[in-house]
Amino acid sequence: PDFSHRVKMAADLTARIRTEAARLEDEIIKRLSDIVNIGSMLDTPEEKVVQDFMADFLRELGLKVDQWDADITQLEAHPGFSPHASTVTSKNCVVGTYTPAAASAAGRSLIFNGHVDVVPTGPPHLWTTPPFTASVRDGRLYGRGSGDMKAGVIAMCMALKVLHNLGLAPQGRIHVMSVLDEECTGNGTLACLARGYTADACVIPEPFSAITTAQLGVMWLELSVCGRPAHVLDTSAGFNAIEAVYTMFEGLRALERAWNEDAAKHPAFAHMKHPINFNLGIISGGQWASTVPAACTASIRVGFYPGMSVAEARAAVEENLRATGAARNVSFTVRYHGFAAAGCEMDASSPLLAALGRAHAAVAESAAEYAPITCTTDARHFTLYSRIPATCYGPELTHNIHGIDESVSIAAVVRVTAVLAQFVADWCGVAPSSSS
Repeated sequence: PDFSHRVKMAADLTARIRTEAARLEDEIIKRLSDIVNIGSMLDTPEEKVVQDFMADFLRELGLKVDQWDADITQLEAHPGFSPHASTVTSKNCVVGTYTPAAASAAGRSLIFNGHVDVVPTGPPHLWTTPPFTASVRDGRLYGRGSGDMKAGVIAMCMALKVLHNLGLAPQGRIHVMSVLDEECTGNGTLACLARGYTADACVIPEPFSAITTAQLGVMWLELSVCGRPAHVLDTSAGFNAIEAVYTMFEGLRALERAWNEDAAKHPAFAHMKHPINFNLGIISGGQWASTVPAACTASIRVGFYPGMSVAEARAAVEENLRATGAARNVSFTVRYHGFAAAGCEMDASSPLLAALGRAHAAVAESAAEYAPITCTTDARHFTLYSRIPATCYGPELTHNIHGIDESVSIAAVVRVTAVLAQFVADWCGVAPSSSS
């Protein structure tokens, strides 16, 4: 059979999508600036403000919006639940749903998922411009959350607008999820899945230009050490708890090195020199500059490979801490809060990853890259617990994620908007809309 006409039609559609995404660049910048200007850090009033922003945006796109306050305590029995030290037990969730108008539409369904919470800014005076005032310079948009991952959130929404403006209606149901708490637990996405939302696939436009094929597990723990107070006239009479925390963490470094040995690496990460990272993120101790500190608490992030359960990772960490504590005569306790996130692998041969790769190749005119990531994302909830194929693909591995002067390439956001529109057209199928 002669497929040349079909190939030309596909190429024409891609060209139209690319052109329309480029035409919408100013709106993309405006939408991204507006959402970056909302300082949606953990447990602040701005969390609700940003979700209201998303609910209004999705309504503008013609989606039916479900917005509710999820009781996170109701998720505690779920294997994907992560505990958190916060006293806030309610998190606002937003899901916009597109349903094909034609009853005969039989396209595959899809979830777009994105988080709108952001990490703290660090010292604001180190930023070139205020972190919650979006700034465009040299083709990049700066601001906390610009890359991780508000750019991806805007791209997934604008992808639907691209198709709408072209008079094309997706032929499969699409859920667009806007969630909180991704940066510390992932419980926002878990609440959406617990509410019953499902689909044939999920794409999360996190800031990774390569299509994600695997991700590490991540857990947070709080290490508390008891010392013995004394006056600095005789520091030998006391036991410095702050120094002891550093000693305990150095012990954990040995476990980190062991997990990075070639023989210990998971096959998906075998090509990486140092995929496993432990981080001493917060330390708090002491009451007086002239007193040997009697207590110190440290918050630590631990990465671990897919295939290792959270319980197994915790057991390995605790065994290491006990050995160090016994050798150095340090008394300690461990409490877990925040991420208790297992790692996962994506099926590299799945229709989802193949279709997303083809969409990228068509729009970007270059082959898609596939790679594992050394962090966690909400993709695990879909892959491990909901049997929904999921992956991450977004504007780029942005500059200074979680750092000072975080930014994202505007050209990359426009390109990913087009790629996601192309992917929807291919995955769900499209037909002329009734209004076109």
